[in-house]
Amino acid sequence: MYASMIALICGYLADLILGDPVYSWHPVRLIGNMISFLEQKIRRRCSKGSRVQLAGGLLLVVIVCSISMLIPAIMLLVAYRIHVLFGIFLEAVLCYQFLATKSLCHESKKVYDALKSEGLEQGRKAVSRIVGRDTDQLDQEGVIKAAVETVAENTTDGIIAPIFYMMIGGAVLGAGYKAVNTMDSMIGYKNETYLYFGRIAAKLDDIINYIPARIAAFTMIGATVFDRTYSTEKAASIYKRDKYNHASPNSAHTEAVMAGALGIRLAGDAIYFGKLYHKPTIGDDTRPVEMEDIIRSNRLMGLTSILFLLVAAGGRLFITMLL
Repeated sequence: MYASMIALICGYLADLILGDPVYSWHPVRLIGNMISFLEQKIRRRCSKGSRVQLAGGLLLVVIVCSISMLIPAIMLLVAYRIHVLFGIFLEAVLCYQFLATKSLCHESKKVYDALKSEGLEQGRKAVSRIVGRDTDQLDQEGVIKAAVETVAENTTDGIIAPIFYMMIGGAVLGAGYKAVNTMDSMIGYKNETYLYFGRIAAKLDDIINYIPARIAAFTMIGATVFDRTYSTEKAASIYKRDKYNHASPNSAHTEAVMAGALGIRLAGDAIYFGKLYHKPTIGDDTRPVEMEDIIRSNRLMGLTSILFLLVAAGGRLFITMLL
């Protein structure tokens, strides 16, 4: 248990220093390739009936999660039997690849840099790489809000939730979380293609993010105390009021805290695949949105991740000592 915790801390530090590596053998990329391959194979044997589609989607979830967790489990079992230090090293490498603190900051910072030095058109292109909505009609405020919302939402998906599960079950459970999260991002859509086939993956992602999303929100509120740039009082009040202003049961939690902490309004109507979707707003329009809000959101995300890692590690250490 101590070795797994040490590996997670080392992996987190590696992520802060190096950022997410980009190569073909990245575990999350391999999981994505497996999802695409299995989807094609399963769909060939599925009719268009809703029950068959649901069953096919369930089969995909079971296979992907099983393989994604079994392979690192075997690798770590062998590594720890060779030597505990080798096991810690391998687990740290895996943990490092399941976190996205620096890459999230880096990608959103590209939006800031593009807007500041190259203008709105380049800002739209930069933000289109990190959001799912159509960006070609966004004005500058819309581009900034999209970047800030992505930082807020992915504080849960890319940082807090992986740490939460890896603190419980090491890199093996972290791999399971990333498998579900990746499936949701690939097939968890409510369109004609995935309405039934992707429903199990989408619902499972909602379930496994339920606790981490709320932990992330409370941790983010706590993180505002360490920087007077943010309003702790507004972060807490907007969270209480707007935490369910989203179709997802989890996404608005950190967005509400971020909106309150910064004193801006987020969310609202958005265009996806050429269709306008009416969505509730989050936060109060107390001041104009500005480019520096991207930098402020990144700083709050960083403070939140560090605070949660320290609290989670302390809690696990305490429980381990009691046991």
